[in-house]
Amino acid sequence: MDYTYDKLKKMTVAELRDIAKDLDDESVKGYTQLNKEHLLGVLCKALGCEVRKKHEVVGINKREVKVKIREMKKERDEALAKGDKKTHKFLIRRIHKLKRKIHKATV
Repeated sequence: MDYTYDKLKKMTVAELRDIAKDLDDESVKGYTQLNKEHLLGVLCKALGCEVRKKHEVVGINKREVKVKIREMKKERDEALAKGDKKTHKFLIRRIHKLKRKIHKATV
C-alpha cells in the first residue's frame, strides 16, 4: 500500500505499530516503545514518504510584512512608555491585522 504522511497521521498508534512490525528496516527497531509522533517520523523515513509538507505564503511578501511588524512593535513599545494609549491600541490592532494577513496567505 502507498502511504503518505497524511494517511499515516490519521491512523491510530496500534495501526502504525502493525505497519512497523512488517518492515525490516533498522530505523523501525524499537517501534513498540515509540509514541505516535516519533513513530510517524520513523515510518515516513522507512517508507520513503515526505515527512511533512512545509507551509508557504502565497500572494504577499512575508519578509516585508514581518519587517513592518517589527517596526510597529518598536513604535508600540515607545507609545506604551510615553503613556499614549490611543497610539498603543492603534498599533496593536495594526500588528494583529498584519499577522492575520500572513495567516490568510499561508497555504
